Amino acid sequence: MKIVSVDFGDSHTGIAECDKLEMIATPVCIIDERRFDVCADKVAVKITELGAELAVVGDPVNMNGTRGPRSEKCREFAELLRARLDIPVEMWDERSTTVSAHEIMNELNKRGKKRKAVIDSAAAAIILESYLAYRRNTHV
Repeated sequence: MKIVSVDFGDSHTGIAECDKLEMIATPVCIIDERRFDVCADKVAVKITELGAELAVVGDPVNMNGTRGPRSEKCREFAELLRARLDIPVEMWDERSTTVSAHEIMNELNKRGKKRKAVIDSAAAAIILESYLAYRRNTHV
């Protein structure tokens, strides 16, 4: 199944996709948009262009498992996507994905503008990798 993941941000939203066999998550792009509704429009268009059958939105749950303001904003964003898409939109716990993305960028020695250009799509790919591992382990 073609799955697309979204790492929503206030100004940069990362997009990643997997192959139909759900083996590899690949960063796709960053959508630079600060306006909430316009960002949802642009993300929905990209998800449709990619031919997704399922969209996964990262949910930044607090480390203690509670939902804070950031999680609520991502949930609102997912609701906007649901209204714009004809495919399921799921939330996925993304705790520490941005930290992991920064660690990967450090290992690859990506700095400055190069890092900024890919960090959010890398985080989206990490979200998707986690989701794909869950699907493989639960035979969804």
